[in-house]
Amino acid sequence: MNSNGIEPQISPKLIIGCEEWLELPDLGLPLIKARIDSGAKTSALHAYNIQPAIEGGETYVRFNVHPIQKNRRITKQCRAKVIDQRMIKSSNGVGENRFVILTPIVVGDQRWEIEVTLTNRDAMGYRMLLGREAMSDRILVDPAASFRLQQVDDTTVKRGYGGLVPAKPAVRSLRIVLLASNAELYSNRRIMEAGRARGHEMIFVNVRECYMNVSHSKPEIHLRGGEVLSRIDAVIPRLRPAVTFYGCAVTRQFHSMGVFCLNDATAITQSRDKLLSLQILSSKGISMPITGFADSPQDTKDLIQMVGGAPVIVKLLEGTQGTGVVLAETTKAAESVINAFKSLKANILVQEFVKEAKGVDLRCFVIDGKVVGAMQRQAADPEEFRANVHLGGKVSPAKLSAAEKKTAIAATKAMGLQVAGVDILRSNKGPKVLEVNSSPGLEGIEAATGKDIAALMIEAIEKQYTSKKTV
Repeated sequence: MNSNGIEPQISPKLIIGCEEWLELPDLGLPLIKARIDSGAKTSALHAYNIQPAIEGGETYVRFNVHPIQKNRRITKQCRAKVIDQRMIKSSNGVGENRFVILTPIVVGDQRWEIEVTLTNRDAMGYRMLLGREAMSDRILVDPAASFRLQQVDDTTVKRGYGGLVPAKPAVRSLRIVLLASNAELYSNRRIMEAGRARGHEMIFVNVRECYMNVSHSKPEIHLRGGEVLSRIDAVIPRLRPAVTFYGCAVTRQFHSMGVFCLNDATAITQSRDKLLSLQILSSKGISMPITGFADSPQDTKDLIQMVGGAPVIVKLLEGTQGTGVVLAETTKAAESVINAFKSLKANILVQEFVKEAKGVDLRCFVIDGKVVGAMQRQAADPEEFRANVHLGGKVSPAKLSAAEKKTAIAATKAMGLQVAGVDILRSNKGPKVLEVNSSPGLEGIEAATGKDIAALMIEAIEKQYTSKKTV
């Protein structure tokens, strides 16, 4: 009771379900389905093509949103003032530096301002996550219920965004094969979605379920069960290291059928052979860490001195995603590691350790001779020298120098690839290429840059296919 003897009115808390339809009016998003998660501290909104800019001395960010899950034809362009940038660790352990905006939210009949981080949520089940900081003292969550406030059908949602510009359609529909092993991987799902959004017929083909008729008159590719793949315009090979040999054989077969291949078999084979790829880069004058290779343990001491002495990096030729890579900090340790690998008949490379990189490298995503995105990868542990995302490395957008862009493009061209992820170290002597990946993952680069990399890959096919047909 206050001084006037009047009992104060306390607004009852709003009870909502674990998923609800919300509104973000200042961003022009009348309906967006959100996961309500009191276990998450921060809130997040799906965003891509995130572009910061200084306006009147303050930072603003422009970004695009596909407000409807699994619908990339509807796009909303948004703009908001940036209030902060924070390193956020996602549920899969990947750290990401995100922009934070302050925007009003409408839940039921209540409206208040919340902080929202911007990130690409294509891999998630919801376009928005509402965390506990945004709930304040206004909301109670019934975890057993869904859509307590309103249930909205697809027609109503699409009608709410009826006036928005759809994603750019393709010139004409193509039949595109995605040649891979696992349809559920983020990168593969994104490529399939991006192609369909641009009006193409996307066909996922498991490389292990293919068999071939190798004939001079009519080469064919059959699928398990007897179906013959015909009238294919383009193929996107996304081959796991374990299926490189057979996958490249299938890719060559597509090529012999007159199908355009986004990365041909020869280029993929070259990039997968670590020693050969380094020899090719060397022949083109592209800078890389000093690398040694020998067959006999008797040459171990000279090999270590050849690359500048300890500490050195010892790499298995067959290793991927940071596995089979060891930092030997002393000459004795290096000799022990090298000789141990040799005793197992394993082929290894010995490379100089670029100390000044401090566990940080760059992943440059190159498509059709242009760097379309770049991220910095930071090792999760200060004592760790490998920055691979699969090992818990943190990713953030990277601004490349002219020399770094030139190096990434030159390395991709040297390998004969049209799509590549080029890993670069920043050294005191300039950029050094670590590796050129012919099937680079999309999750890290799309999360870090906010760019629709999958759509850019499809655009490259449209462009190359059209050029091919008009020659």
